[in-house]
Amino acid sequence: MSTEFPVKDLKDWKGAKAPDRRVFEGRFVRLEPLSVPQHGDQLWQEFTGPGSDPKLYDYMLSGPFEQRADFDVFLSEKANTTDPLFYAVIDLASGKAQGMLSFMRINLTHGTIEIGHVYFGASMQRSGKSTEAVFLLAQEAFALGNRRLEWTCNNENFRSKRAALRYGFTFEGILRQQFVAKGRNRDNAWYSTLDREWPPLHKAFQLWLSPDNFDSNGQQIKSLKKLQGECGLK
Repeated sequence: MSTEFPVKDLKDWKGAKAPDRRVFEGRFVRLEPLSVPQHGDQLWQEFTGPGSDPKLYDYMLSGPFEQRADFDVFLSEKANTTDPLFYAVIDLASGKAQGMLSFMRINLTHGTIEIGHVYFGASMQRSGKSTEAVFLLAQEAFALGNRRLEWTCNNENFRSKRAALRYGFTFEGILRQQFVAKGRNRDNAWYSTLDREWPPLHKAFQLWLSPDNFDSNGQQIKSLKKLQGECGLK
């Protein structure tokens, strides 16, 4: 996804601001700082209980977890880092945590940041909840003054690659043999959105998330990709 906007002069560049543990609320979800006492039970159930996604951990560097104690150690480590900085995704309809994601690879000097470690439970997948969770963090990333927002994933993770393109990220290439993960090679696919591309992409997200874009059965009227085109993104 790209535009024809010129690159701005950076002679007065001061860097980006650091993200913090704030709460972000949308129409479908609320993002709040990850907490084991607050979110552990609900995320354990969402990620491992009946109806959970059996492929959730396939391309993650950690998991799956057979024991709750190991899962709590994992969550505690994530809740206490600042890079990555984790947020739980709360479904506003049920009040339950159904996923988590983070800001990571935070570079204030150059104004680059990534949305990563995306764990969306089955209840969130292919829904307005997952789209809005990414939108809320993307919106914050550029509000903090970042010039570049990144999305990376295992090159074999086709679900994540499709999601990146749907959200409006531009594919940049593949870093071959970047990691050894769970005893296997990992080639990483890289995507980005730039600050000059964000205004029309922001508008497309807002139009897609609007109640006017959903019919009485909760089905979208216009796809996010169609709205991106209507907002001037190629």
